[in-house]
Amino acid sequence: MAAMLVSDIDFEERVRASFARQKVMATIGAELTQVTPGMIEIEMPFSEELTQQHGFLHAGVISTALDSACGYAAYSLMPADAAVLTIEFKLNLLAPGRGERFLFRGSVTKPGRTIIVADGQAYAFGGNGEAKLVATMTGSMMVVQGREGMEG
Repeated sequence: MAAMLVSDIDFEERVRASFARQKVMATIGAELTQVTPGMIEIEMPFSEELTQQHGFLHAGVISTALDSACGYAAYSLMPADAAVLTIEFKLNLLAPGRGERFLFRGSVTKPGRTIIVADGQAYAFGGNGEAKLVATMTGSMMVVQGREGMEG
């Protein structure tokens, strides 16, 4: 992947501050583990409270974490005064969300001034430590500027 150009040298601090304000990530036990220009990783342990009726991680939780990974990947490239909003995404569930922990990676595919496209992958890790791709996402993120009350 080509190096991404950042608009704000303090992008990592800005991304981490915004992530910390996102209560849903705390609710599901997700942590921001890697922040680089145009790429974000979020990790979380398995929790029975987040499963569907068959004991797999619920698709809504997978979708939520991938949306955040893709959104923050886009946000990392935005100007300091911008906020990010998801305007569309498509989720492909490839395998049941079964594992001891999960990794959600978002990467910018197409940067832009108004709309940024990002792709995400969700991996499940079992007891043997091997990663299994369980879902993919493509999302469109909007660069929001000049709106009162919208930060990050």
